[in-house]
Amino acid sequence: MTQTSNRIFDEFAKLMTDAAGVAQGVRREVETAFRAQAERFLADMDLVKREEFDVVREMAIKAREENEALKERIAALETRLSGDEARSTDAP
Repeated sequence: MTQTSNRIFDEFAKLMTDAAGVAQGVRREVETAFRAQAERFLADMDLVKREEFDVVREMAIKAREENEALKERIAALETRLSGDEARSTDAP
């Protein structure tokens, strides 16, 4: 009876080991399928990558700074122009 009992436990342990291996394989398959589905979903959403976003953001910051500099330059030129016009109307 002891031999039979050990053999049953050995077979049961082998069965459990095999079942654990199958469960791990199924888990990997599910993860792979989920990852592929998530990537497909994100690709369909037409999202922008972080690197691309950062590049465009830097471009916008630079453009804004250039715009501010140009506004100041225009204001200075307008001031100078209005001063020149006032002098030319005052001259005989």
